Amino acid sequence: MSLAGIGLFSLLGIPWTLKFLWSPLVDRFGEKRHWVTSCLMAMAVLAVLVPFFKPVVMTLSLWIVLLGFTMASATQDIAIDAYTIGLMDRGEEGEANGMRVTAYRIAIIAGGGGIVILSESIRWKYLFLMASIIFCILAFRSWHIPRIIVPVEKRREWLTALRFWLSQPGAMAVLLFVIIYRLADFTIGPMIKPFWLDRGLSAGEIGAVSISLGVVATIAGALLGGHLTTRWGIFHGLWILGFAPALSNLGYAAIAWIDPPAPDIMMTFSSFASSGFIYALKEPARAMIYSASLLESFTAGLGTAVYLSFLMRICQKEFAATQYALLSALFALARDLSGAPSGWSAEILGYSSYFTLTFLLAFPAYLLLPWIRSWIREDR
Repeated sequence: MSLAGIGLFSLLGIPWTLKFLWSPLVDRFGEKRHWVTSCLMAMAVLAVLVPFFKPVVMTLSLWIVLLGFTMASATQDIAIDAYTIGLMDRGEEGEANGMRVTAYRIAIIAGGGGIVILSESIRWKYLFLMASIIFCILAFRSWHIPRIIVPVEKRREWLTALRFWLSQPGAMAVLLFVIIYRLADFTIGPMIKPFWLDRGLSAGEIGAVSISLGVVATIAGALLGGHLTTRWGIFHGLWILGFAPALSNLGYAAIAWIDPPAPDIMMTFSSFASSGFIYALKEPARAMIYSASLLESFTAGLGTAVYLSFLMRICQKEFAATQYALLSALFALARDLSGAPSGWSAEILGYSSYFTLTFLLAFPAYLLLPWIRSWIREDR
Protein backbone atom coordinates (compact mmCIF):
# COMPACT_ATOMS: atom_id res chain seq x y z
CA MET A 1 0.00 0.00 0.00
CA SER A 2 1.21 3.50 -0.78
CA LEU A 3 2.17 6.00 1.92
CA ALA A 4 -0.72 8.17 0.78
CA GLY A 5 -3.12 5.27 1.32
CA ILE A 6 -1.71 4.58 4.75
CA GLY A 7 -2.03 8.26 5.63
CA LEU A 8 -5.71 8.26 4.66
CA PHE A 9 -6.35 5.66 7.33
CA SER A 10 -6.01 8.44 9.91
CA LEU A 11 -9.45 9.65 8.78
CA LEU A 12 -10.88 6.53 10.43
CA GLY A 13 -10.15 8.21 13.77
CA ILE A 14 -12.71 10.95 13.13
CA PRO A 15 -15.49 9.19 15.13
CA TRP A 16 -13.50 9.68 18.35
CA THR A 17 -13.41 13.43 17.70
CA LEU A 18 -17.06 13.72 16.66
CA LYS A 19 -18.57 11.23 19.12
CA PHE A 20 -20.15 14.04 21.12
CA LEU A 21 -22.65 14.46 18.26
CA TRP A 22 -24.41 11.18 19.03
CA SER A 23 -23.48 10.86 22.72
CA PRO A 24 -26.95 12.12 23.82
CA LEU A 25 -28.40 8.90 22.39
CA VAL A 26 -26.42 6.92 24.98
CA ASP A 27 -27.86 9.10 27.75
CA ARG A 28 -31.38 9.05 26.33
CA PHE A 29 -31.94 5.41 25.42
CA GLY A 30 -31.13 2.09 27.06
CA GLU A 31 -28.63 1.12 29.72
CA LYS A 32 -24.92 1.89 29.42
CA ARG A 33 -23.98 -1.77 29.77
CA HIS A 34 -26.26 -2.67 26.86
CA TRP A 35 -24.57 -0.03 24.69
CA VAL A 36 -21.17 -1.52 25.56
CA THR A 37 -22.39 -5.03 24.74
CA SER A 38 -23.97 -3.98 21.43
CA CYS A 39 -20.81 -2.16 20.34
CA LEU A 40 -18.64 -5.17 21.19
CA MET A 41 -20.90 -7.45 19.14
CA ALA A 42 -20.77 -5.02 16.21
CA MET A 43 -16.97 -5.00 16.37
CA ALA A 44 -16.95 -8.80 16.52
CA VAL A 45 -18.95 -9.03 13.29
CA LEU A 46 -16.93 -6.35 11.49
CA ALA A 47 -13.60 -7.87 12.56
CA VAL A 48 -14.57 -11.15 10.89
CA LEU A 49 -15.38 -9.31 7.64
CA VAL A 50 -12.04 -7.49 7.32
CA PRO A 51 -9.96 -10.44 5.99
CA PHE A 52 -12.38 -10.86 3.07
CA PHE A 53 -11.05 -7.63 1.57
CA LYS A 54 -7.68 -6.99 -0.05
CA PRO A 55 -6.12 -4.14 1.94
CA VAL A 56 -3.90 -3.02 -0.96
CA VAL A 57 -7.09 -1.91 -2.75
CA MET A 58 -9.02 0.58 -0.63
CA THR A 59 -12.53 -0.15 -1.85
CA LEU A 60 -15.62 1.65 -0.61
CA SER A 61 -16.80 -1.55 1.05
CA LEU A 62 -13.61 -1.87 3.09
CA TRP A 63 -13.86 1.77 4.12
CA ILE A 64 -17.44 1.22 5.30
CA VAL A 65 -16.43 -1.84 7.35
CA LEU A 66 -13.47 -0.07 8.97
CA LEU A 67 -15.43 3.12 9.61
CA GLY A 68 -18.23 1.04 11.13
CA PHE A 69 -15.67 -0.56 13.41
CA THR A 70 -14.28 2.77 14.62
CA MET A 71 -17.82 4.14 15.03
CA ALA A 72 -18.67 1.20 17.28
CA SER A 73 -15.44 1.61 19.20
CA ALA A 74 -15.99 5.34 19.73
CA THR A 75 -19.58 4.73 20.85
CA GLN A 76 -18.34 2.08 23.26
CA ASP A 77 -16.00 4.73 24.69
CA ILE A 78 -18.99 6.99 25.33
CA ALA A 79 -20.85 4.26 27.16
CA ILE A 80 -17.86 3.02 29.19
CA ASP A 81 -16.93 6.51 30.36
CA ALA A 82 -20.51 7.25 31.35
CA TYR A 83 -20.87 3.89 33.09
CA THR A 84 -17.66 4.49 35.04
CA ILE A 85 -18.87 7.90 36.23
CA GLY A 86 -22.22 6.44 37.24
CA LEU A 87 -20.60 3.56 39.10
CA MET A 88 -18.04 5.54 41.12
CA ASP A 89 -18.64 7.35 44.37
CA ARG A 90 -17.08 10.76 44.92
CA GLY A 91 -13.43 10.37 45.86
CA GLU A 92 -12.91 7.10 43.97
CA GLU A 93 -11.93 8.73 40.68
CA GLY A 94 -8.18 8.63 41.34
CA GLU A 95 -7.85 4.92 42.00
CA ALA A 96 -10.35 4.08 39.25
CA ASN A 97 -8.51 6.05 36.59
CA GLY A 98 -5.17 4.66 37.67
CA MET A 99 -6.59 1.23 36.83
CA ARG A 100 -8.19 2.50 33.62
CA VAL A 101 -4.92 3.91 32.30
CA THR A 102 -3.16 0.67 33.25
CA ALA A 103 -5.75 -1.43 31.40
CA TYR A 104 -5.53 0.88 28.41
CA ARG A 105 -1.76 0.48 28.16
CA ILE A 106 -1.99 -3.30 28.46
CA ALA A 107 -4.63 -3.31 25.72
CA ILE A 108 -2.33 -1.30 23.44
CA ILE A 109 0.34 -3.98 23.81
CA ALA A 110 -2.06 -6.89 23.33
CA GLY A 111 -4.25 -5.41 20.61
CA GLY A 112 -1.50 -3.56 18.76
CA GLY A 113 1.97 -4.97 19.15
CA GLY A 114 0.85 -8.44 20.25
CA ILE A 115 -1.26 -9.11 17.17
CA VAL A 116 1.46 -7.76 14.88
CA ILE A 117 4.02 -10.11 16.44
CA LEU A 118 1.64 -13.09 16.08
CA SER A 119 1.12 -12.25 12.40
CA GLU A 120 4.59 -13.66 11.70
CA SER A 121 3.34 -17.17 12.51
CA ILE A 122 -0.48 -16.98 12.25
CA ARG A 123 -2.39 -15.87 9.15
CA TRP A 124 -4.24 -12.58 9.44
CA LYS A 125 -7.69 -14.09 8.88
CA TYR A 126 -7.23 -16.28 11.95
CA LEU A 127 -5.98 -13.33 13.99
CA PHE A 128 -9.10 -11.33 13.11
CA LEU A 129 -11.21 -14.35 14.02
CA MET A 130 -9.41 -14.54 17.39
CA ALA A 131 -10.10 -10.84 17.93
CA SER A 132 -13.77 -11.41 17.10
CA ILE A 133 -14.01 -14.23 19.65
CA ILE A 134 -12.44 -11.98 22.30
CA PHE A 135 -15.03 -9.28 21.53
CA CYS A 136 -17.81 -11.86 21.95
CA ILE A 137 -16.44 -12.96 25.33
CA LEU A 138 -16.22 -9.36 26.49
CA ALA A 139 -19.74 -8.69 25.23
CA PHE A 140 -21.10 -11.62 27.25
CA ARG A 141 -19.29 -10.35 30.34
CA SER A 142 -20.44 -6.77 29.82
CA TRP A 143 -24.08 -7.87 29.72
CA HIS A 144 -23.71 -9.12 33.30
CA ILE A 145 -21.98 -6.15 34.92
CA PRO A 146 -23.95 -4.26 37.64
CA ARG A 147 -26.87 -2.16 36.42
CA ILE A 148 -26.94 1.61 36.69
CA ILE A 149 -30.53 2.73 36.30
CA VAL A 150 -31.51 6.28 35.38
CA PRO A 151 -35.29 6.95 35.32
CA VAL A 152 -36.76 7.50 31.86
CA GLU A 153 -38.13 10.90 32.89
CA LYS A 154 -34.64 11.97 33.92
CA ARG A 155 -33.10 10.88 30.63
CA ARG A 156 -35.45 13.10 28.66
CA GLU A 157 -33.95 16.14 30.39
CA TRP A 158 -30.47 15.70 28.86
CA LEU A 159 -30.65 18.89 26.77
CA THR A 160 -31.92 20.99 29.68
CA ALA A 161 -29.20 19.51 31.88
CA LEU A 162 -26.53 20.29 29.29
CA ARG A 163 -27.68 23.89 29.01
CA PHE A 164 -27.68 24.26 32.80
CA TRP A 165 -24.25 22.63 33.02
CA LEU A 166 -22.80 25.05 30.45
CA SER A 167 -24.49 28.08 32.03
CA GLN A 168 -22.94 27.61 35.47
CA PRO A 169 -20.44 30.25 36.65
CA GLY A 170 -16.96 29.49 35.32
CA ALA A 171 -18.16 27.10 32.60
CA MET A 172 -16.19 28.83 29.84
CA ALA A 173 -13.08 28.83 32.02
CA VAL A 174 -13.49 25.09 32.57
CA LEU A 175 -13.84 24.39 28.84
CA LEU A 176 -10.79 26.53 28.11
CA PHE A 177 -8.90 24.69 30.85
CA VAL A 178 -9.75 21.35 29.21
CA ILE A 179 -8.36 22.63 25.91
CA ILE A 180 -5.06 24.09 27.13
CA TYR A 181 -4.21 21.96 30.19
CA ARG A 182 -2.27 19.35 28.18
CA LEU A 183 -0.67 21.73 25.66
CA ALA A 184 2.84 20.93 26.89
CA ASP A 185 2.26 17.22 26.13
CA PHE A 186 0.45 17.77 22.85
CA THR A 187 3.06 20.06 21.34
CA ILE A 188 6.10 17.96 22.21
CA GLY A 189 4.56 14.58 21.40
CA PRO A 190 4.89 14.59 17.59
CA MET A 191 8.55 15.67 17.77
CA ILE A 192 9.85 13.08 20.24
CA LYS A 193 10.28 10.21 17.78
CA PRO A 194 11.92 12.42 15.09
CA PHE A 195 14.28 13.70 17.79
CA TRP A 196 15.25 10.13 18.66
CA LEU A 197 15.94 9.36 15.01
CA ASP A 198 18.04 12.51 14.59
CA ARG A 199 20.05 11.50 17.66
CA GLY A 200 21.06 8.27 15.90
CA LEU A 201 18.59 5.73 17.31
CA SER A 202 16.88 3.23 15.01
CA ALA A 203 13.12 2.80 14.59
CA GLY A 204 13.36 -0.70 16.07
CA GLU A 205 15.14 0.59 19.14
CA ILE A 206 12.56 3.32 19.60
CA GLY A 207 9.78 0.74 19.47
CA ALA A 208 11.59 -1.55 21.91
CA VAL A 209 12.07 1.20 24.50
CA SER A 210 8.50 2.47 24.12
CA ILE A 211 6.87 -0.96 24.33
CA SER A 212 8.97 -2.35 27.17
CA LEU A 213 10.33 0.34 29.47
CA GLY A 214 7.85 3.03 28.46
CA VAL A 215 4.72 0.99 29.14
CA VAL A 216 6.00 -0.20 32.53
CA ALA A 217 6.85 3.39 33.51
CA THR A 218 3.44 4.66 32.37
CA ILE A 219 1.60 1.97 34.32
CA ALA A 220 3.66 2.73 37.45
CA GLY A 221 2.94 6.45 37.04
CA ALA A 222 -0.78 5.88 36.49
CA LEU A 223 -1.18 3.69 39.57
CA LEU A 224 0.80 6.11 41.73
CA GLY A 225 -1.02 9.09 40.24
CA GLY A 226 -4.39 7.49 40.93
CA HIS A 227 -3.42 6.74 44.53
CA LEU A 228 -2.09 10.25 45.17
CA THR A 229 -5.15 11.82 43.55
CA THR A 230 -7.38 9.89 45.94
CA ARG A 231 -5.19 10.90 48.88
CA TRP A 232 -4.60 14.57 48.02
CA GLY A 233 -7.80 15.38 46.16
CA ILE A 234 -8.29 16.26 42.51
CA PHE A 235 -7.56 19.99 42.83
CA HIS A 236 -4.16 19.53 44.46
CA GLY A 237 -3.44 16.67 42.08
CA LEU A 238 -4.08 18.91 39.07
CA TRP A 239 -1.41 21.44 39.92
CA ILE A 240 1.12 19.02 41.41
CA LEU A 241 0.81 15.80 39.42
CA GLY A 242 -0.42 17.62 36.33
CA PHE A 243 2.71 19.73 36.18
CA ALA A 244 5.03 16.71 36.18
CA PRO A 245 4.62 15.89 32.45
CA ALA A 246 5.66 19.42 31.52
CA LEU A 247 8.82 19.09 33.62
CA SER A 248 9.78 16.00 31.63
CA ASN A 249 9.92 18.15 28.49
CA LEU A 250 12.97 19.85 29.96
CA GLY A 251 14.75 16.49 29.90
CA TYR A 252 14.58 16.42 26.12
CA ALA A 253 15.52 20.10 25.97
CA ALA A 254 18.63 19.39 28.06
CA ILE A 255 19.72 16.54 25.77
CA ALA A 256 19.28 18.74 22.70
CA TRP A 257 21.31 21.50 24.37
CA ILE A 258 24.11 19.18 25.57
CA ASP A 259 24.20 17.49 22.15
CA PRO A 260 26.03 14.28 23.14
CA PRO A 261 27.84 12.28 20.41
CA ALA A 262 25.62 9.96 18.39
CA PRO A 263 25.72 6.25 19.35
CA ASP A 264 28.51 4.21 17.77
CA ILE A 265 26.27 1.42 16.46
CA MET A 266 22.64 1.10 15.41
CA MET A 267 20.53 -1.18 17.57
CA THR A 268 17.63 -3.29 16.32
CA PHE A 269 14.59 -4.52 18.22
CA SER A 270 16.08 -8.01 18.64
CA SER A 271 19.48 -6.77 19.81
CA PHE A 272 17.81 -4.53 22.38
CA ALA A 273 15.68 -7.43 23.62
CA SER A 274 18.67 -9.74 24.05
CA SER A 275 21.49 -7.83 25.70
CA GLY A 276 21.43 -4.44 24.07
CA PHE A 277 19.85 -2.55 26.94
CA ILE A 278 22.81 -3.06 29.28
CA TYR A 279 25.25 -2.08 26.54
CA ALA A 280 23.15 0.93 25.58
CA LEU A 281 23.46 2.48 29.03
CA LYS A 282 27.24 2.66 28.58
CA GLU A 283 26.79 5.25 25.83
CA PRO A 284 25.97 8.79 27.03
CA ALA A 285 23.53 9.58 24.22
CA ARG A 286 21.47 6.44 24.74
CA ALA A 287 21.57 6.68 28.52
CA MET A 288 20.28 10.26 28.37
CA ILE A 289 17.50 9.54 25.90
CA TYR A 290 16.39 6.40 27.74
CA SER A 291 16.26 8.39 30.98
CA ALA A 292 14.26 11.18 29.36
CA SER A 293 11.88 8.65 27.83
CA LEU A 294 11.30 6.87 31.13
CA LEU A 295 10.67 10.18 32.87
CA GLU A 296 8.25 11.20 30.12
CA SER A 297 6.31 7.92 30.31
CA PHE A 298 6.18 7.93 34.13
CA THR A 299 4.98 11.52 34.39
CA ALA A 300 2.46 10.95 31.59
CA GLY A 301 0.88 8.27 33.77
CA LEU A 302 0.80 10.64 36.73
CA GLY A 303 -0.81 13.43 34.75
CA THR A 304 -3.32 11.29 32.87
CA ALA A 305 -4.77 9.71 36.01
CA VAL A 306 -5.52 13.04 37.68
CA TYR A 307 -6.74 14.67 34.46
CA LEU A 308 -9.28 11.92 33.75
CA SER A 309 -10.38 12.11 37.38
CA PHE A 310 -11.02 15.83 36.95
CA LEU A 311 -13.06 15.30 33.77
CA MET A 312 -15.20 12.69 35.49
CA ARG A 313 -15.72 14.75 38.65
CA ILE A 314 -17.24 17.70 36.80
CA CYS A 315 -19.78 15.55 34.92
CA GLN A 316 -23.26 14.79 36.21
CA LYS A 317 -23.84 11.06 36.69
CA GLU A 318 -27.22 11.02 34.91
CA PHE A 319 -25.90 12.79 31.79
CA ALA A 320 -22.28 11.72 31.83
CA ALA A 321 -22.30 10.34 28.27
CA THR A 322 -23.12 13.71 26.70
CA GLN A 323 -21.00 15.84 28.99
CA TYR A 324 -17.89 13.64 29.06
CA ALA A 325 -18.03 13.13 25.29
CA LEU A 326 -18.05 16.92 24.83
CA LEU A 327 -15.05 17.32 27.13
CA SER A 328 -13.11 14.52 25.45
CA ALA A 329 -13.89 16.02 22.02
CA LEU A 330 -12.36 19.33 23.13
CA PHE A 331 -9.39 17.37 24.44
CA ALA A 332 -8.97 15.59 21.06
CA LEU A 333 -9.36 18.84 19.13
CA ALA A 334 -6.65 20.51 21.20
CA ARG A 335 -4.34 17.54 20.62
CA ASP A 336 -4.83 17.55 16.85
CA LEU A 337 -4.54 21.32 16.34
CA SER A 338 -1.58 21.89 18.67
CA GLY A 339 0.41 19.04 17.15
CA ALA A 340 -0.01 20.25 13.57
CA PRO A 341 2.53 23.14 13.67
CA SER A 342 5.02 21.28 15.89
CA GLY A 343 7.33 20.23 13.05
CA TRP A 344 7.41 23.69 11.52
CA SER A 345 8.17 25.26 14.91
CA ALA A 346 10.93 22.74 15.71
CA GLU A 347 12.59 23.41 12.36
CA ILE A 348 12.66 27.17 12.99
CA LEU A 349 13.61 27.14 16.68
CA GLY A 350 15.68 23.96 16.88
CA TYR A 351 14.94 21.09 19.23
CA SER A 352 16.37 22.66 22.39
CA SER A 353 14.44 25.93 22.15
CA TYR A 354 11.26 24.25 20.96
CA PHE A 355 11.23 21.71 23.80
CA THR A 356 11.76 24.53 26.29
CA LEU A 357 8.86 26.42 24.72
CA THR A 358 6.58 23.40 25.14
CA PHE A 359 7.39 23.43 28.87
CA LEU A 360 6.30 27.07 29.14
CA LEU A 361 2.97 26.24 27.49
CA ALA A 362 1.96 24.42 30.68
CA PHE A 363 1.63 27.66 32.68
CA PRO A 364 -1.42 29.44 31.13
CA ALA A 365 -3.79 26.71 32.35
CA TYR A 366 -2.82 27.42 35.96
CA LEU A 367 -4.27 30.91 35.70
CA LEU A 368 -7.70 29.27 35.43
CA LEU A 369 -7.44 27.18 38.61
CA PRO A 370 -9.50 29.59 40.78
CA TRP A 371 -12.53 28.94 38.54
CA ILE A 372 -11.76 25.24 38.34
CA ARG A 373 -11.82 24.69 42.10
CA SER A 374 -15.49 25.59 42.46
CA TRP A 375 -16.42 22.92 39.88
CA ILE A 376 -14.44 20.15 41.55
CA ARG A 377 -16.36 20.52 44.84
CA GLU A 378 -14.27 18.53 47.29
CA ASP A 379 -13.77 19.01 51.02
CA ARG A 380 -9.98 19.36 51.01
